Amino acid sequence: MSNSTGEPRLLLPFLKPFYDLVVPLSWPLVRCTVGLILAVHGWGKIHRVVAFGESLAKRGYVPGGFLGHLILFIELVGGICIALGLFTRFFAAAAAIELGVLTFDYYWGAGFSWTSRGYEYVLMWGLVLFAIALRGGGPYSLDRRIGKEL
Repeated sequence: MSNSTGEPRLLLPFLKPFYDLVVPLSWPLVRCTVGLILAVHGWGKIHRVVAFGESLAKRGYVPGGFLGHLILFIELVGGICIALGLFTRFFAAAAAIELGVLTFDYYWGAGFSWTSRGYEYVLMWGLVLFAIALRGGGPYSLDRRIGKEL
């Protein structure tokens, strides 16, 4: 049975002060982890953005050069912004769309398992970014500090 706040009763009630302290930090932890990992992927494209754009064009994404730079921007700048909670919904949605395209156009044919270069990993990250886009930056974000969100 649950209490009046909708939360289940704790099996170990002595942990309540700990949970009261750490639960509000769970969303910033998810947001920072996803944002910083995304930024690292963007950083890896800086020196090879031209070749990346050419490979996009070969796959039929035209204009490849523009899209290469756009993806670099979404991953690097967007990842940092997601971690900080700045323009969170915009950048998380943009990255979720990017990963959706990757999932269904690039990785889908290899099957599900990431061990065979399947879409499992990319789909999971895309869905986490979609959840961030739906939720926004949360209480510990620059969006909240500024007082405006997209």
